[in-house]
Amino acid sequence: MSESDQSGRLTIREKKAARLWQMAPWVALFAVTVGPPAGFLLAYLLTGAATVYLVLALTSIPFALIAAIVIALVIVFLRRRWARQLRDHLASDGITADEVGFFLTELTGGERRALRDMEKKQPLLADAYRETLALRLNASRLTASARRDLLLVERRISRARYLNAPDTAVLIEELGRDRTRLDGLKQEGASRRAEAEARLQMIEAAASRGASWAETNFMLQRLDEGRKHVPLALENERVEQQLREDTARELRKELTARE
Repeated sequence: MSESDQSGRLTIREKKAARLWQMAPWVALFAVTVGPPAGFLLAYLLTGAATVYLVLALTSIPFALIAAIVIALVIVFLRRRWARQLRDHLASDGITADEVGFFLTELTGGERRALRDMEKKQPLLADAYRETLALRLNASRLTASARRDLLLVERRISRARYLNAPDTAVLIEELGRDRTRLDGLKQEGASRRAEAEARLQMIEAAASRGASWAETNFMLQRLDEGRKHVPLALENERVEQQLREDTARELRKELTARE
Protein backbone atom coordinates (compact mmCIF):
# COMPACT_ATOMS: atom_id res chain seq x y z
CA MET A 1 0.00 0.00 0.00
CA SER A 2 1.39 3.40 -0.96
CA GLU A 3 1.89 6.30 1.41
CA SER A 4 -1.15 8.09 -0.03
CA ASP A 5 -3.28 5.01 0.61
CA GLN A 6 -2.16 4.86 4.21
CA SER A 7 -2.75 8.57 4.77
CA GLY A 8 -6.38 8.36 3.72
CA ARG A 9 -6.00 10.56 0.65
CA LEU A 10 -7.87 9.86 -2.56
CA THR A 11 -5.61 8.17 -5.10
CA ILE A 12 -5.80 8.21 -8.89
CA ARG A 13 -6.61 4.51 -8.85
CA GLU A 14 -9.57 5.13 -6.55
CA LYS A 15 -10.84 7.93 -8.81
CA LYS A 16 -10.72 5.59 -11.81
CA ALA A 17 -12.38 2.82 -9.82
CA ALA A 18 -15.16 5.22 -8.77
CA ARG A 19 -15.88 6.07 -12.41
CA LEU A 20 -15.89 2.38 -13.39
CA TRP A 21 -18.23 1.46 -10.54
CA GLN A 22 -20.53 4.28 -11.60
CA MET A 23 -20.82 2.97 -15.15
CA ALA A 24 -20.70 -0.76 -14.40
CA PRO A 25 -24.45 -1.37 -13.69
CA TRP A 26 -25.54 0.36 -16.90
CA VAL A 27 -22.89 -1.36 -19.00
CA ALA A 28 -23.85 -4.75 -17.55
CA LEU A 29 -27.55 -4.07 -18.07
CA PHE A 30 -27.03 -3.18 -21.72
CA ALA A 31 -24.46 -5.89 -22.50
CA VAL A 32 -26.32 -8.80 -20.90
CA THR A 33 -29.67 -7.72 -22.35
CA VAL A 34 -28.42 -7.24 -25.91
CA GLY A 35 -25.58 -9.77 -26.01
CA PRO A 36 -27.38 -13.16 -26.25
CA PRO A 37 -30.13 -12.06 -28.68
CA ALA A 38 -27.54 -10.31 -30.84
CA GLY A 39 -25.36 -13.43 -30.83
CA PHE A 40 -28.21 -15.68 -31.92
CA LEU A 41 -29.26 -13.16 -34.55
CA LEU A 42 -25.73 -13.07 -35.93
CA ALA A 43 -25.68 -16.85 -36.02
CA TYR A 44 -29.02 -16.74 -37.87
CA LEU A 45 -27.52 -14.51 -40.54
CA LEU A 46 -24.27 -16.45 -40.87
CA THR A 47 -25.94 -19.86 -41.14
CA GLY A 48 -28.13 -18.95 -44.06
CA ALA A 49 -31.26 -17.94 -42.14
CA ALA A 50 -31.59 -21.04 -39.96
CA THR A 51 -34.96 -20.67 -38.23
CA VAL A 52 -33.75 -22.18 -34.96
CA TYR A 53 -31.39 -19.27 -34.32
CA LEU A 54 -34.12 -16.75 -34.99
CA VAL A 55 -36.36 -18.52 -32.48
CA LEU A 56 -33.53 -18.60 -29.92
CA ALA A 57 -32.85 -14.90 -30.48
CA LEU A 58 -36.49 -14.00 -29.79
CA THR A 59 -36.97 -16.34 -26.81
CA SER A 60 -33.68 -15.28 -25.18
CA ILE A 61 -34.75 -11.63 -24.85
CA PRO A 62 -36.83 -11.98 -21.62
CA PHE A 63 -34.26 -14.32 -20.02
CA ALA A 64 -31.43 -11.98 -20.94
CA LEU A 65 -33.34 -9.02 -19.51
CA ILE A 66 -33.97 -10.82 -16.21
CA ALA A 67 -30.33 -11.89 -15.99
CA ALA A 68 -29.20 -8.34 -16.77
CA ILE A 69 -31.36 -6.90 -13.98
CA VAL A 70 -30.04 -9.44 -11.46
CA ILE A 71 -26.43 -8.77 -12.44
CA ALA A 72 -26.97 -5.00 -12.30
CA LEU A 73 -28.45 -5.29 -8.80
CA VAL A 74 -25.49 -7.38 -7.65
CA ILE A 75 -23.10 -4.78 -9.04
CA VAL A 76 -25.02 -2.00 -7.28
CA PHE A 77 -24.74 -3.91 -3.99
CA LEU A 78 -20.99 -4.42 -4.48
CA ARG A 79 -20.61 -0.77 -5.47
CA ARG A 80 -22.27 0.37 -2.26
CA ARG A 81 -19.98 -1.82 -0.18
CA TRP A 82 -16.94 -0.51 -2.03
CA ALA A 83 -18.14 3.08 -1.59
CA ARG A 84 -18.62 2.53 2.15
CA GLN A 85 -15.07 1.19 2.47
CA LEU A 86 -13.77 4.14 0.43
CA ARG A 87 -15.56 6.61 2.70
CA ASP A 88 -14.08 4.98 5.79
CA HIS A 89 -10.64 5.17 4.17
CA LEU A 90 -11.03 8.84 3.27
CA ALA A 91 -12.40 9.71 6.71
CA SER A 92 -9.48 8.02 8.50
CA ASP A 93 -7.53 11.30 8.57
CA GLY A 94 -10.40 13.74 8.19
CA ILE A 95 -12.77 14.55 5.34
CA THR A 96 -11.74 17.45 3.13
CA ALA A 97 -13.87 19.71 0.95
CA ASP A 98 -12.69 17.94 -2.22
CA GLU A 99 -13.90 14.60 -0.83
CA VAL A 100 -17.43 15.70 0.08
CA GLY A 101 -18.71 14.34 -3.24
CA PHE A 102 -18.02 10.80 -2.03
CA PHE A 103 -20.14 11.39 1.10
CA LEU A 104 -23.35 12.56 -0.55
CA THR A 105 -25.24 9.62 0.96
CA GLU A 106 -24.41 10.98 4.44
CA LEU A 107 -25.84 14.42 3.64
CA THR A 108 -29.43 15.39 4.19
CA GLY A 109 -31.72 16.03 1.25
CA GLY A 110 -31.70 19.77 1.99
CA GLU A 111 -27.90 19.88 2.08
CA ARG A 112 -27.63 18.09 -1.26
CA ARG A 113 -30.14 20.46 -2.88
CA ALA A 114 -28.45 23.54 -1.43
CA LEU A 115 -25.02 22.40 -2.60
CA ARG A 116 -26.31 21.60 -6.08
CA ASP A 117 -28.01 25.00 -6.42
CA MET A 118 -24.94 26.89 -5.21
CA GLU A 119 -22.67 25.03 -7.60
CA LYS A 120 -24.86 26.20 -10.48
CA LYS A 121 -25.44 29.80 -9.41
CA GLN A 122 -22.84 30.80 -6.78
CA PRO A 123 -19.60 28.76 -7.08
CA LEU A 124 -17.75 30.76 -4.41
CA LEU A 125 -20.48 30.15 -1.87
CA ALA A 126 -20.50 26.50 -2.94
CA ASP A 127 -16.82 26.22 -1.99
CA ALA A 128 -17.50 27.62 1.49
CA TYR A 129 -20.55 25.38 1.82
CA ARG A 130 -18.52 22.32 0.81
CA GLU A 131 -15.81 23.10 3.36
CA THR A 132 -18.41 23.46 6.08
CA LEU A 133 -20.04 20.21 5.04
CA ALA A 134 -16.67 18.52 5.50
CA LEU A 135 -16.51 19.90 9.04
CA ARG A 136 -20.03 18.68 9.77
CA LEU A 137 -19.28 15.21 8.40
CA ASN A 138 -16.12 14.94 10.49
CA ALA A 139 -17.96 15.98 13.63
CA SER A 140 -20.86 13.60 12.92
CA ARG A 141 -18.54 10.64 12.39
CA LEU A 142 -16.55 11.43 15.51
CA THR A 143 -19.70 11.68 17.58
CA ALA A 144 -20.99 8.37 16.25
CA SER A 145 -17.63 6.69 16.83
CA ALA A 146 -17.42 8.02 20.39
CA ARG A 147 -20.95 6.80 21.05
CA ARG A 148 -20.10 3.29 19.85
CA ASP A 149 -16.89 3.20 21.89
CA LEU A 150 -18.78 4.46 24.92
CA LEU A 151 -21.24 1.58 24.66
CA LEU A 152 -18.34 -0.88 24.49
CA VAL A 153 -16.77 0.63 27.60
CA GLU A 154 -20.09 0.40 29.43
CA ARG A 155 -20.31 -3.31 28.57
CA ARG A 156 -16.71 -3.85 29.74
CA ILE A 157 -17.47 -2.12 33.03
CA SER A 158 -20.51 -4.35 33.51
CA ARG A 159 -18.44 -7.49 32.84
CA ALA A 160 -15.56 -6.29 35.03
CA ARG A 161 -17.89 -5.95 38.02
CA TYR A 162 -18.50 -9.70 37.88
CA LEU A 163 -14.78 -10.54 38.00
CA ASN A 164 -13.61 -11.85 41.34
CA ALA A 165 -9.98 -10.79 41.28
CA PRO A 166 -7.77 -8.48 43.37
CA ASP A 167 -7.13 -6.08 40.48
CA THR A 168 -10.77 -5.67 39.47
CA ALA A 169 -11.03 -2.29 41.18
CA VAL A 170 -8.06 -1.03 39.17
CA LEU A 171 -9.65 -2.22 35.94
CA ILE A 172 -13.00 -0.60 36.77
CA GLU A 173 -11.25 2.65 37.66
CA GLU A 174 -9.37 2.64 34.36
CA LEU A 175 -12.53 1.92 32.41
CA GLY A 176 -14.30 4.68 34.32
CA ARG A 177 -11.68 7.16 33.16
CA ASP A 178 -12.15 5.87 29.61
CA ARG A 179 -15.88 6.42 29.92
CA THR A 180 -15.35 9.99 31.11
CA ARG A 181 -13.02 10.78 28.23
CA LEU A 182 -15.33 9.25 25.64
CA ASP A 183 -18.33 11.08 27.04
CA GLY A 184 -16.40 14.34 26.78
CA LEU A 185 -15.37 13.45 23.23
CA LYS A 186 -18.98 12.76 22.28
CA GLN A 187 -20.15 16.07 23.71
CA GLU A 188 -17.31 17.92 22.01
CA GLY A 189 -18.17 16.31 18.67
CA ALA A 190 -21.82 17.26 19.12
CA SER A 191 -20.79 20.83 19.86
CA ARG A 192 -18.64 21.00 16.73
CA ARG A 193 -21.47 19.57 14.67
CA ALA A 194 -23.84 22.25 15.97
CA GLU A 195 -21.32 24.95 15.03
CA ALA A 196 -20.93 23.51 11.54
CA GLU A 197 -24.70 23.36 11.08
CA ALA A 198 -24.94 26.99 12.14
CA ARG A 199 -22.38 27.88 9.45
CA LEU A 200 -24.33 25.90 6.87
CA GLN A 201 -27.51 27.79 7.69
CA MET A 202 -25.65 31.08 7.46
CA ILE A 203 -24.31 30.23 4.01
CA GLU A 204 -27.73 29.02 2.86
CA ALA A 205 -29.30 32.27 4.05
CA ALA A 206 -26.65 34.29 2.22
CA ALA A 207 -27.24 32.28 -0.96
CA SER A 208 -31.03 32.68 -0.76
CA ARG A 209 -30.84 36.49 -0.55
CA GLY A 210 -28.07 36.72 -3.17
CA ALA A 211 -25.41 38.10 -0.83
CA SER A 212 -22.02 38.86 -2.33
CA TRP A 213 -18.99 36.74 -1.59
CA ALA A 214 -17.34 39.56 0.37
CA GLU A 215 -20.34 39.92 2.64
CA THR A 216 -20.64 36.20 3.20
CA ASN A 217 -16.93 35.83 3.84
CA PHE A 218 -17.08 38.59 6.45
CA MET A 219 -19.91 36.81 8.25
CA LEU A 220 -18.07 33.50 8.19
CA GLN A 221 -14.92 35.05 9.57
CA ARG A 222 -16.87 36.16 12.59
CA LEU A 223 -17.15 32.52 13.56
CA ASP A 224 -14.21 30.71 15.12
CA GLU A 225 -12.09 29.79 12.09
CA GLY A 226 -9.49 28.20 14.32
CA ARG A 227 -11.84 25.35 15.09
CA LYS A 228 -11.77 23.99 11.56
CA HIS A 229 -9.06 21.51 12.54
CA VAL A 230 -10.65 20.45 15.80
CA PRO A 231 -12.23 17.30 14.31
CA LEU A 232 -8.75 16.03 13.43
CA ALA A 233 -7.58 16.70 16.96
CA LEU A 234 -10.60 14.83 18.24
CA GLU A 235 -9.75 11.96 15.94
CA ASN A 236 -6.21 11.82 17.39
CA GLU A 237 -7.69 11.79 20.86
CA ARG A 238 -9.98 8.95 19.84
CA VAL A 239 -7.02 6.92 18.56
CA GLU A 240 -5.16 7.45 21.80
CA GLN A 241 -8.29 6.49 23.67
CA GLN A 242 -8.54 3.29 21.66
CA LEU A 243 -4.99 2.40 22.65
CA ARG A 244 -5.87 2.90 26.29
CA GLU A 245 -8.93 0.71 25.88
CA ASP A 246 -6.85 -2.02 24.27
CA THR A 247 -4.54 -1.93 27.28
CA ALA A 248 -7.50 -2.23 29.61
CA ARG A 249 -8.85 -5.14 27.58
CA GLU A 250 -5.53 -6.98 27.82
CA LEU A 251 -5.56 -6.42 31.56
CA ARG A 252 -9.06 -7.85 31.79
CA LYS A 253 -7.98 -10.92 29.80
CA GLU A 254 -5.10 -11.49 32.21
CA LEU A 255 -7.47 -11.26 35.15
CA THR A 256 -9.79 -13.76 33.52
CA ALA A 257 -6.90 -16.12 32.83
CA ARG A 258 -5.86 -16.03 36.49
CA GLU A 259 -9.26 -17.27 37.48
